[in-house]
Amino acid sequence: MKIRLLSVDAQRPDRRAIAKVIEEHADGIDSGTATEYTGYLLEGSPIDIEVSDNESSAFRALRKNDIDYEIIEE
Repeated sequence: MKIRLLSVDAQRPDRRAIAKVIEEHADGIDSGTATEYTGYLLEGSPIDIEVSDNESSAFRALRKNDIDYEIIEE
């Protein structure tokens, strides 16, 4: 399933926590790329990730970190 991460609504976003969520739940993303994607997301650029394992866990982690997302239909 493809998910587009739109923005982070937290007043004081935790860069490490967001990067960890991306690294753990996005397919084929290493820690360096997750950190880079986190920077883009915090600057206001949406990013697309692919999630295949345990989607409900990924959604919970995104909500916990106040990350707005949308599911991309394919």
